[in-house]
Amino acid sequence: MFKGLFTAIITPFKEDETIDEEALRKLIDFNIKNGVSGIVPCGTTGESPTLSAEEHLRVIEITVQQVAGRVPVIAGTGSNCTKKTIETTQKAEALGINGALVVNPYYNKPTQEGLYQHFKAVANSVKIPIVVYNIKGRTGVNVETSTLMRLVNDCKNIVAVKEASGNMEQMKEVIAQRPKGFSVLSGDDGLTLELIKNGGNGVVSVASNLLPKKMSELTSEALNGNFDKAEKLNKKLEKFFNAEFIETNPIPIKYMVSLKGRCKEVYRLPMCSLTAVSKQKINELMSEMNLI
Repeated sequence: MFKGLFTAIITPFKEDETIDEEALRKLIDFNIKNGVSGIVPCGTTGESPTLSAEEHLRVIEITVQQVAGRVPVIAGTGSNCTKKTIETTQKAEALGINGALVVNPYYNKPTQEGLYQHFKAVANSVKIPIVVYNIKGRTGVNVETSTLMRLVNDCKNIVAVKEASGNMEQMKEVIAQRPKGFSVLSGDDGLTLELIKNGGNGVVSVASNLLPKKMSELTSEALNGNFDKAEKLNKKLEKFFNAEFIETNPIPIKYMVSLKGRCKEVYRLPMCSLTAVSKQKINELMSEMNLI
């Protein structure tokens, strides 16, 4: 079972927009040193849509090398083309990942049957565990609970879901219907505590790029049933969770990490820098939290 705090790691770029391998390695070590349960490269937060196929695999390779077996690596390998997703997932499997995060096919907006066939084809093409990444807001389509349960029953290596639908009722449905050993992970830092209270298993976190220790503590306390302490920790982080999405993720978190000197504030279009107003709000928040 995938359980705990998994960091959806950013992809640092140099000024010329090439991958900053040294910064990525240091960020991975910083996260592991501060108690995360796993690293997730090449997700939304890793700006995977603007990585070339070669760069995508290189980021995964660097992550596997740097992690060196200390925690699981769950790499984003999904796209809106089943054939391409299979090829990427197979190549990532060969690089040594511990699981693949496969997002809903976006833009082409498949039916529930199309979603079933897509995830089944990917799962059947590899031996590693598959985590379904359900995020309707970015893909235009929701993996209904009945479809997910059908997949779980038919594909033994579909072992978890990253739930970023924002629909807590749906998450509760999945938790109620899932088989033993199936993990339900939050895709939203702000819903982590509530999800765990309802039987969820952790989070794929944006915040932990900057606050791995605090997010690890929050997740651990919640998973151990220490909800009073978890509530207090969650309350302290609420403003930070809101700030993560002051503009489109991963723009705010990358800016925050850059303020700590751990990466450059460099994005690839169509991702671009924060507005001056948003930067001021984040600067004030980070100063208030003694982060800068």
